[in-house]
Amino acid sequence: MNAMIQSLQELTRRWNHRETEILSSNATFSQDGVRRTREDALDAGYRQNFSLDVDRVLHSLAYTRYIDKTQVFYLVENDHITHRVLHVQLVSKIARTVGRFLQLNEDLIEAIALGHDIGHVPFGHEGERYLSDLCKAHSIGHFCHNVQSVQFLDKVERKGRGWNLCLQTLDGLIGHDGEIHDQQIHPVQEKTFESLDREIQDKKNNPETPLTPMTLEGCVVRFSDTVGYIGRDIEDAIRLKMIQREELPRESTEVLGDTNGTIVYNLVTDIIRQSFEKPYIGFSPKVSEALKRLKRFNYERIYLNPAIKRHSATIEILFKILFERYLDDLIRENRNSVIFTNFLSDMSPEYMADHAREEIVRDFIAGMTDNYFLRQSPEEFRSKLAGFGD
Repeated sequence: MNAMIQSLQELTRRWNHRETEILSSNATFSQDGVRRTREDALDAGYRQNFSLDVDRVLHSLAYTRYIDKTQVFYLVENDHITHRVLHVQLVSKIARTVGRFLQLNEDLIEAIALGHDIGHVPFGHEGERYLSDLCKAHSIGHFCHNVQSVQFLDKVERKGRGWNLCLQTLDGLIGHDGEIHDQQIHPVQEKTFESLDREIQDKKNNPETPLTPMTLEGCVVRFSDTVGYIGRDIEDAIRLKMIQREELPRESTEVLGDTNGTIVYNLVTDIIRQSFEKPYIGFSPKVSEALKRLKRFNYERIYLNPAIKRHSATIEILFKILFERYLDDLIRENRNSVIFTNFLSDMSPEYMADHAREEIVRDFIAGMTDNYFLRQSPEEFRSKLAGFGD
């Protein structure tokens, strides 16, 4: 068996060399992937560094829970509304298309894209805001889903051992922020795990801290995150009769089109044209401005629409109830609580030693699916939410 692995590893070395011949000189090569902990050759087998990261993200428990995580619209009885799992798949496909034409490392792109939203809490950005308020109130800093994506994959998964992903992958996760609008992004190179840890702490102290990926692949995913959601959210809002297609801003539709398909195609085409053989990823000024206007429309007419906020007060109360309940269970060492039986069972001593009670509660709640969160909630609150969207 060892001889077979060694033979396959020789093929991997050839693939690594081939990357230097076919990828752009600006690409990130698989042989340059860096991990916190050195692994035995047999642990990695014959997979290239970033291909291995893709597999580890796909096989994480956190990835499995994407299936019932809110993208924008929650508690809506419509099977065609986008959930988080579809969003990350769309981002992955869009980003790999861009990466292929720019001759970048598609494995690294895929690893970042599939893992970029793993840190999202139940009920999307709204839930994130409520959990962040609770984290601040308990003196553990702000909650940011991009930081939590790193936290899950690096510190929580595999019962606290983490997946030992490459620095370039983790950096792409924390730097993916698709809500920020940039015309161009130049990667900030020469990062280390020490600088990654500083960026994580900076984000907890101030979520407005600007972060830039260290690789072009990370920059591609950041742009593709926006490309993946902007038109799709419009289609969902039209399907739910919240807006009409004719209401989209003409300044945007004349440049980008008025359907998700045309918007994605025109944005992707512009990225490729503007970024080919460049040391940055960017939009043309005209497309960037059209996208900026469209994002503003989405925020005003969709994300802040009262129609999707009607149960916000109830959701906020439930976050507070569950946070305080689990914190009390930890203080009292209530071993019958689900935070012990479903989360901390067999957790590594390192995780327990390195995390305060409040951080443990944060990790447990952040990892919940929407339905699991509701199942933990008091019955009188669940009944208030029943039938929403019918």
